[in-house]
Amino acid sequence: MMTWTGIARREHSREGLRYPSDMTDVEWALTAPSIPPVRRGGRPRTADMREVLNAILYIAASGCAWRLLPKYFPPVSTVQRYFYAWRDAGLFEAINTVLVMNLREIEGREASPSAGVIDSQSVKTTETELSAAKVAEYRALTLARR
Repeated sequence: MMTWTGIARREHSREGLRYPSDMTDVEWALTAPSIPPVRRGGRPRTADMREVLNAILYIAASGCAWRLLPKYFPPVSTVQRYFYAWRDAGLFEAINTVLVMNLREIEGREASPSAGVIDSQSVKTTETELSAAKVAEYRALTLARR
């Protein structure tokens, strides 16, 4: 567990960034290799990928609507297009996996966990909620057909 010493506070400071959700240079260096390269044969990429990712992080952190994205970021349509493409390709999960593995190694642990814990009560609750959702969906479809 990390304690908030003066050194740790400086290393994790968000000061000097345009928005607290913007990535630092170190964060970008860890994330940039995961960004897909430019496609061959198409138009050249004009959007700055760091700014696109900063815009996605801004929306995630602030909870604002797409249309309220500040003008400092790339156009909303550009950010949305990359977001949906990266979401569908599983890029965010891949970035998260890499970051978690790096953090585990920094902490002196194995990159991948060797064990997991499943709480049987949580599993039962999940199954019940799933069944209730399926029943509600079935009822809605049945009523829509009438």
